[in-house]
Parts: sequence; structure tokens; C-alpha cells
Amino acid sequence: METPIRSMLAKSIWAQALTEDQLARIESEMYSRKIPAGGFVCRKGDPVTHWIGVHEGLLKMSSVSPEGKTVSFAGMANGGWLGEGSLLKEEPRKYDVVALRDSELMYMPKATYAWLLDNSIPFNRFLITQLNERLGLFISLVEYDRMLEPDARVARCLAALFNPYLNPGIGLNLQISQEEVGNLSGTSRQRANQALQVLEKAGLLKVDYGSITINDLAGLRQFHG
Repeated sequence: METPIRSMLAKSIWAQALTEDQLARIESEMYSRKIPAGGFVCRKGDPVTHWIGVHEGLLKMSSVSPEGKTVSFAGMANGGWLGEGSLLKEEPRKYDVVALRDSELMYMPKATYAWLLDNSIPFNRFLITQLNERLGLFISLVEYDRMLEPDARVARCLAALFNPYLNPGIGLNLQISQEEVGNLSGTSRQRANQALQVLEKAGLLKVDYGSITINDLAGLRQFHG
């Protein structure tokens, strides 16, 4: 019977290039944990002790200013991993990660992560690509937060979830609520609903109860309103 950890490794790009011995060691040193909707996966200021993967669920990476304003950075869905850059630095975590729905996560200890860096060239190549994709995502987030109207921000936020490196397990039929879309895009549920109606009329997606089907991913990425 396949364990959740083995299942998570099977849909992780970086694990596909490892040897059986490397996979066996990683599987033996990782563990899983369930986080309820609204629960913190990690908090700003925490020590960074693990690389964290999303087996099932939806997470939001964000930060809260001293004035109480929340800034959303990114969403993470099935197959995604977070914190690879933080593990390379000896400093506290710079952001919060919250589960937007009940989620099952995988935790790789820092020592295991360091061992992989020392022993797997394919893993290092994956991390270079992952960090580059993450940088590109954050640059685009700054752009659309400052330059785009809410409809376009929602479009770009949804499109950002469909990154083959950052969220490889996600499909074009996305199980996501309008409230979750609002949380990820930094808008209210009502404003997210309005934006989704605009995007549906444009033929870019189809909204159903509790889910969204993407019809034109390239169009979502280029939508300006």
C-alpha cells in the first residue's frame, strides 16, 4: 500500500531523478502532518527547520504589516514545496503560511535537505529552477499589485497557481472557493466573485460551485481587463 509520503514523492519533480536508495532514505526521514483550515503551517519569525510539501490542500504565503495590513505573496497547491530559499539561510522565517482548507503536508528535516544538496546534482538543478520560478512569480506579483485592477489581479493570481514547477500536482479543474480566491488575491469574497464573473464572460474560465475550470490559461496570464 502506497504511503502518503511515497505518493507525495511520486508527484514531486525533484524526486523523479533520485536513486532508489536516496528515495528510501528521504521517505524514512520525512513525516506528514494535517493542518486544519485557518491553521498556521508556520509563522513569521519561526526558525526554519523543514522543507514543506503540500500533499493535499491549499496554502497561502503572506505577511502582516505592523498596521495590520495583510500582503498575500503566493498560493501553494498539491505537489508544491515551500521554504527552499529559507533553508539556505540562517535566519528566521520572513512570512506566514496559512492553510486555506484542511491540508495534509509533508515535512523534510533540514538535515535531510542539506544531505540532498550535498549528494544529488539533479536536486541542485531542480532547486535552481525552483528558485528562479519563485523569483519570477514574486516579480510578477509586485507588478500586478501595483499596476493592475482587481479583475486582472484575480486573473493573474489564478494563473500563478498553474506553474509546473511550483505546483506540479494541480489540474485545470481547480477545487477552490470564491473565498479562497479572495484570500489568495488579496480581495474580498464579493470582489473576487465579481472578477470571476468578468473572467467567465471573457471565456477564460468556468465557475461552478466550489470549483473553477480553466479554459484559457494563456489568456488568464495576459488578462489586463
